[in-house]
Amino acid sequence: MAKLNPYLNFDGTAEEAFNFYKTVFGGEFVGEIHKMGNAPGTENLSDEEKNRIMHIALPIGGDLLMASDIVPSFGQTLTVGNNNYVSVFPDSREDAENIFKGLSEGGNIEMPLEDQFWGDYFGSFQDKYGVHWMINYNEEYTK
Repeated sequence: MAKLNPYLNFDGTAEEAFNFYKTVFGGEFVGEIHKMGNAPGTENLSDEEKNRIMHIALPIGGDLLMASDIVPSFGQTLTVGNNNYVSVFPDSREDAENIFKGLSEGGNIEMPLEDQFWGDYFGSFQDKYGVHWMINYNEEYTK
């Protein structure tokens, strides 16, 4: 069966964001942190663009959260929007609270983490990097 892994784009803050995510979820990055300047054909990039992230991956549970930075000189632009969320399903109510508290720090809470009418412990927010998250715990899902 195919597996889905969220892939995020940033405008020069991918490494900073992923170091922050690592403090919340723990773990170690998978493979190297690839920088744009290490790729062939990038000699003409500015030093700032050479230092941007080409690829970074952090395992969370059995999945990978991955990302890269855009390269403005390649004509790339980033529009932060609400069309993508990373939905996290923690193993416990306590994990849900810790993840929500950690990731939402400095961001904007859309729905506080609380028991919902559909039976789940749920909350959503945009973190300080513009990434939208949903934290969803249901004891039935963990059995």
